[in-house]
Amino acid sequence: MNFPNYLIVFISILSFGFIQAQEDKMTAAQALKQENIEKQFDYVILKSGKFQDYKVVKRFWLDKLKANTIDSINTLESKLTASNQNIEKQKNTIKELQESLTTTNENLTSVTQEKDNMSFMGMDMTKSSYKTTMWAIVGLLIALLAFFIFKFKNSNTVTVQAKKALAEIEVEFEDHRRRALEREQKVMRKLQDEINKQRKAGTK
Repeated sequence: MNFPNYLIVFISILSFGFIQAQEDKMTAAQALKQENIEKQFDYVILKSGKFQDYKVVKRFWLDKLKANTIDSINTLESKLTASNQNIEKQKNTIKELQESLTTTNENLTSVTQEKDNMSFMGMDMTKSSYKTTMWAIVGLLIALLAFFIFKFKNSNTVTVQAKKALAEIEVEFEDHRRRALEREQKVMRKLQDEINKQRKAGTK
């Protein structure tokens, strides 16, 4: 054992001796005023006289110890009552919180259902059904648009072809009219020539 350990042991012995001396100097009144009931009993037992196997205890000490014990019990009972009241309050608070939690969960479930459900044309349906319906409508509209575009292109092609055919017919008609006019002019010239010949022949 080194020097510091000796010093610690020496200080501990001195402290114990000092505490023991203080306890020896303590009067009965002071001892019985301690809050610790166990120490009060120890003091009474220690300071009581001894007769054979019995302890001789002063009546004053017993009365004081009894009063202190009853006070301690009453204090403990008061604390126990207060603790029980606090427990009851806590139970009520927990019950209220549980009821509030239940109500909150019900409201959350209701809100979730309302959020997941949507109204479409007066019908309630889930979000997935709503999305499916909307995509089906969008697909149908796209299909109709594609069909009308196809029909429009076909109609436009037919219109272009008809205009082209009409233009060709007009060209042919104009060419035919021009040829017919030329033929008519030729016939008219021949007729005029014949008339002129007849006139010349009549004058001779």
